[in-house]
Amino acid sequence: MSASATPPIDSDATVAPHSLRRSVSNTLKGSAGNLVEWYDVYVYSVFASYFESQFFSKEDKNATMYVWAIFAVTFLMRPIGAWYFGRFADRYGRRLALTVSVSLMATCSFLVAVTPTVSTIGAAAAVILVLARLVQGFATGGEYGTSATYMSEAAIPGRRGFLSSFHYVTLVGGHVVAQLVLLVMLHVMDVQQISEWGWRVAFGIGGIGAIVVFWLRRTMDESLGAEAIAQAKQGKAKSSGSLHELFVNQWRPLLLCFLITAGGTIAFYTYSVTGPKMIQTAFAGDDVMAGTWINLAALVVLMLMQPVGGWLSDIVGRKTLLVFFGIGGVLYTWFLVLQLPKQTDAMTAFAILTIGFVILTGYTSINAVVKAELFPTHVRALGVGLGYALANSAFGGTAPLLYQAALRADRVTEFVGYATAVIAVSLVVYVFFLTNKGANWLDDEAALHQRRQARLDRR
Repeated sequence: MSASATPPIDSDATVAPHSLRRSVSNTLKGSAGNLVEWYDVYVYSVFASYFESQFFSKEDKNATMYVWAIFAVTFLMRPIGAWYFGRFADRYGRRLALTVSVSLMATCSFLVAVTPTVSTIGAAAAVILVLARLVQGFATGGEYGTSATYMSEAAIPGRRGFLSSFHYVTLVGGHVVAQLVLLVMLHVMDVQQISEWGWRVAFGIGGIGAIVVFWLRRTMDESLGAEAIAQAKQGKAKSSGSLHELFVNQWRPLLLCFLITAGGTIAFYTYSVTGPKMIQTAFAGDDVMAGTWINLAALVVLMLMQPVGGWLSDIVGRKTLLVFFGIGGVLYTWFLVLQLPKQTDAMTAFAILTIGFVILTGYTSINAVVKAELFPTHVRALGVGLGYALANSAFGGTAPLLYQAALRADRVTEFVGYATAVIAVSLVVYVFFLTNKGANWLDDEAALHQRRQARLDRR
């Protein structure tokens, strides 16, 4: 997959994995951190209906909207986090940036877990929740770009699609674990107990998991070369992690990254966050366990499909899978959004959601490596993270809130039209601006550098 480029500061700026064994080891360690960070993200959406009354008055009819508005507003911090951690990772190493981000996530999870309720401290409870989630949004913005970059660089050529797909195995895995925690609680507690204090345990689990990952990440190999890090520390690598470099010399791949992400992220949050909420609502009351089981089973299927998609991309190319997702998303989104809330049969609901997840896999399984291939080493973490975060903030994080607003106003068909249109724009990009073959910055950085330098010399 090709993109316009500018010469990197060092064509050997990344450290190739010594063996498949080391590549797998680093992938697993990077994945573990990703799992915990995304558990911390999704534990909020999974337990939102349970802790809602602890932060907002039960008499407030807008409480549900407020909860999802907080979910959406945290996405505003993701571009800032992507800029800060992307710059940090491109200058001082991927491993250190990932270690700092998971530490922030742990701190905020513990803070939410111990926050007093609205009945105790009034509106201050909601203020603390907002602040904690904003910091988590900042950390998540850094996590995505840096971990996607690290896992793509840590993978060996020829298996980059398969190994980097574990980025979304663990991203979805965070959602699976959150659903599993809820399921266990429903077996041993009643709904009132979960609403009163069970949700605190769920957030506490995320904080404890992050402490474990902090230790694991310290043992990962660094994928950014020692010379590149040394140059950054000496102030010589001014283009590393530079916004000027990104917006002036790498604006085409940045725009491409944004457009690749737009359709994928709105589909992801519509299918994997709003979809399970539809089932949770449809199977409320006596069927609450059935709804939780449906969501858990479907998310496990989505998680297990990621390596399959990554493996296929190593054979048929990344573009093929993205086009499959784009066509499927354009044709299927209306059916999922309009029909899933009406289902009362467990198997039918599971089938509708799972088909959506099969389509979604065409994007999720390879989106990390697709974006990493667009950028040279010295701005890769920044470019991947910022391009993703901007699209994620605009289209992904707002999707659950917009759906709730459309549902209340009886204008769900308009939401469907909006989501479909965004996916269609990305489909156009997949078809006309991406290629299955050709040089890319991950596998052919030196060759692309020489080619670029030759063009400059001819001028």
